[in-house]
Amino acid sequence: MLARALRFIRPWVFPAVLMGALEIYARTVGRDSDAIAPPSLALLAFGRALLSTGEGSIAQATAFTLGSAGAGLLMGALLGIAIGIVLGLSRRAAHMGFLTVEVFRPIPSVALIPLAMLVFGFGFRMEISVVAFACFWPLLILTQAAVQQVEPGLLEVSQALGLSPLARTTKIVLPAVLPRLFVALRLGVAIALVVAVTVEIAANPSGMGYALMISQQSLAPDLMLAWLFWIGIVGFLINALALRLQRWVAGKMGDVVELESVDALAVSGRAGGAGRAGGSGGAGPSGGGSETGQTSEVLGTGLPHPAGRARRAGDAR
Repeated sequence: MLARALRFIRPWVFPAVLMGALEIYARTVGRDSDAIAPPSLALLAFGRALLSTGEGSIAQATAFTLGSAGAGLLMGALLGIAIGIVLGLSRRAAHMGFLTVEVFRPIPSVALIPLAMLVFGFGFRMEISVVAFACFWPLLILTQAAVQQVEPGLLEVSQALGLSPLARTTKIVLPAVLPRLFVALRLGVAIALVVAVTVEIAANPSGMGYALMISQQSLAPDLMLAWLFWIGIVGFLINALALRLQRWVAGKMGDVVELESVDALAVSGRAGGAGRAGGSGGAGPSGGGSETGQTSEVLGTGLPHPAGRARRAGDAR
């Protein structure tokens, strides 16, 4: 019981010490400062803002920022994952797109704010376009790298089973890259929130970033500090939810992937057995040795290699 309580308390020790030091500093050395407020006053300001229901309330600003970040992340993730899979599966496509990716990827997302303002004006569309651009590149790069690391034996089995590119992607590639894909999505969630708040501070008169700027311009350091804490809490909660979702999906997909792998290996084994049965009538000792030599450790099972089965089918014809 004591060990469990200590495990719960330990993560809060450093934040509590930091807040205590800031409280003491703000009430002694910095009591006349217009830039620093005690955390206790920031907590009271946060309570007042939480109870307000007018324009610029915490609920309204948080909903706008999360909506913009979520929509931008969705757009960037869909495009980044789709193109990353294509570049990961095709060396030719990766070679053709290398220059384009390396030229546009280093462009800071905030540098697109003037262009996005000219195209979309102020508001929701301008913000999600910048967020989507920021999330697109890391998801594309990480997805491409994850697909390139897929076990070649899995792709060989999919080719032997005659799966279409879509079926190969959904049944082989995506389950294999799912853990790395969730790491990329968690990174994308953090990037989306940071960029959304940055756009609101720099240009868009809505959301949590804009409320933070209004607090600073109004010389209300307690409310400004409250908004800073609230943005950090929102980011922490989103990351915790993403991590829990990752663990849940990984547990569910583990059972599905295991069943699909067993089915694929069973079908592949039956195909190999049928080929051996058809050729056993005229096979001599040398033929048996050749057939044995065409086995490979596809997924560590020693199933007949697809190239060996294709070669035997050609010999039979």
